[in-house]
Amino acid sequence: MDPAMEEVLDAVGPRLRAVRLARGITLADLSATTGVSESTLSRLESGRRRATLELLLHLSHAYDIPLDDLAGAPRAGDPRIHLKPIRRFGMTFVPLSRRPGGTQAFKMLIPARPEPLQPTLQTHEGFEWVYVLHGTLRLVVGERDLTVKADNVAEWDTSLPHWLGSADGGAVELLVLFDMQGPRAQARG
Repeated sequence: MDPAMEEVLDAVGPRLRAVRLARGITLADLSATTGVSESTLSRLESGRRRATLELLLHLSHAYDIPLDDLAGAPRAGDPRIHLKPIRRFGMTFVPLSRRPGGTQAFKMLIPARPEPLQPTLQTHEGFEWVYVLHGTLRLVVGERDLTVKADNVAEWDTSLPHWLGSADGGAVELLVLFDMQGPRAQARG
């Protein structure tokens, strides 16, 4: 077997253990979630057993981590990142995160307009954080109408009626974090 491939396979067990420990999950809890026996999980983590695709799929789902990331698979093909922009509501969203579920990261671009748009409030489940990279954001949340300048942040519960747009008709560039579950951002040291 190719020595590079052997190295990747040998690193799977320690990576599985590191993910489990980082999330504070016991082997018993993981076994209950995945249906994989504790002894099998222990052997996988210690390197005494090689992971099969079926086992990795169970663990990928349980940890909500893409299979390639969990297995440490080497990237194949074109190494460049090809982000696929999404256009909605006259704005462009560039996904920055790949994992399904959990917190999603986007770069958001609000184009310049001759006249600023009138707010059209929306609601949905979740919690959102924005960091203004460039321009001046107009943020309407409930009854509050706020102006957020570059290098400032805002956060809100998206179940409240809200709208984002340009405060002055100029372009606005944002980093956006969105989570369906709604945990509040907390600084940890």
